[in-house]
Amino acid sequence: MANELTIGKENMVALVSEKGVGDLIKPLTKEIFLFDSYVAGTTHLKDDSVLDEINEGDKLVLQRENNRFDENAILVMTKEKKRLGYVPEKDNIVFSRLMDAGKMLTAQISRIEHKGTFRQVNIGIYLVDF
Repeated sequence: MANELTIGKENMVALVSEKGVGDLIKPLTKEIFLFDSYVAGTTHLKDDSVLDEINEGDKLVLQRENNRFDENAILVMTKEKKRLGYVPEKDNIVFSRLMDAGKMLTAQISRIEHKGTFRQVNIGIYLVDF
């Protein structure tokens, strides 16, 4: 029968080997909005040309960082792993605990405000739910 559902375990192994588990899980994920914030530390970037490359709506990567100034530091990077700054210290305690517990968080640029020579990058923080 043409519409019959079959399970082929050998095909699943081939799919995982070729594409990785992440590609299998992506259709089953959703992002849950948690919080509005901004990227702190953009004025301290060694190469601020990254600020010219970002746009509203861009997805960003959040990564915990071992930081001597803030034990809850969360680095904010572009998808290409270019450093933008940090989740502000005043906002990061709950998010760092979630990440330390194995939860995956992401961010998305909601607005870029030009204030003279300074650019404030506003972000939404999301929990990736599987």
